[in-house]
Amino acid sequence: MTAKHDDAKVKDGPAPKRAKITGDQVTDYLRDHPEFLADHPQALENQTLPTRWSDDRVVDIQQFALEHLRGEIDNLRSCAMDLIDTSRGNLSSQTHTHSAVLALMGAKTFEQLMRVVSDQLPLLLDIDVATVGFEPGLSPLPGLVAADVCRLPKGTVDGLAGKGQDVILHHEMADDGTVFAAGAGLVRSAALARLHPTAGRPVGLLALGSRGDGVFHTGQGTELVIFLARVLERCIDRCLEG
Repeated sequence: MTAKHDDAKVKDGPAPKRAKITGDQVTDYLRDHPEFLADHPQALENQTLPTRWSDDRVVDIQQFALEHLRGEIDNLRSCAMDLIDTSRGNLSSQTHTHSAVLALMGAKTFEQLMRVVSDQLPLLLDIDVATVGFEPGLSPLPGLVAADVCRLPKGTVDGLAGKGQDVILHHEMADDGTVFAAGAGLVRSAALARLHPTAGRPVGLLALGSRGDGVFHTGQGTELVIFLARVLERCIDRCLEG
């Protein structure tokens, strides 16, 4: 029993120790693989770097570490500036939209409301043209005789805004006058928002146009445009009921 136990102890004994890597071996490896630190910059993160005055034979790699840190700082600074610019742009858009909503709510009649759209919204939203158009419906609107309201052929809203969609942004748009009437020649990009029909109002379109290419584009959020269209719907219904 004792012999067997001793054999087992020898067989299952501790594994032999690995040979310790010497500094000369590390130096030789780095000399034979000069790209190692460039491919594995994380290897420098926990190292104590020599100063350039510690030894004349020492190759100064502090510059490498400093450039690495500067790159990280530049990336963080760029991300921070992008976030600040985006936040400022969103805040500005919200402020403009709130001003436009207040102007719409101040209209007392349908004709006044359409005047606010055509005359005030371009100034308040920092665009060039704003129009409202309606397709044919069972209950004709009193303001359709005015120049401020576009008569849209049936199916125009689905064709331009997309069937079932509330808004679409065009970074490039060519209009023959159907949507922007006399201002069609100015428009290069546009936001088109659906005005949902009710019992007394046909389907319509709120069109916001800019002479700048790409002022409206598919990468933008559409929440504020949709909100403006929903407010306009309620203002139209209130004016028609009055």
